[in-house]
Amino acid sequence: MIGKRHTDKKMDNKRIKPDRYCDAAEAIPFGPMVDHDMTESDLFHLGPSVCLKFRGLKQSAANLKRATDAALSSYVATSELDDHLLDRPQVAFAFCYIASHFGLGLIDEATASEVLDHIAEHADALAKRTDEK
Repeated sequence: MIGKRHTDKKMDNKRIKPDRYCDAAEAIPFGPMVDHDMTESDLFHLGPSVCLKFRGLKQSAANLKRATDAALSSYVATSELDDHLLDRPQVAFAFCYIASHFGLGLIDEATASEVLDHIAEHADALAKRTDEK
């Protein structure tokens, strides 16, 4: 396990809450302000920042780097194993959000794998829940 485990901030029953994804989606209209037309497909990049925000962790460069490194390595590894799993923006975001927890030491590798498997198995439901918001 990497870093200190925060047992008081455990994940809620292996579910990505739609509000995490919806929080990230609120950034889309601000893309042009930084010369980037943002779409839902870009939201996976925000998984680490949203993780820090919702876990009440300091948005330091070190924390963001640890979370981002874990998120992007998970994203790349998953996309190499399954060409289409991360095609859905909600699933890509969820993978990066959960992998960020591992990178920050909030969950161990076994828990991260279990949750990521759960997300993969229930990708349709995840997409539907976030679309309902």
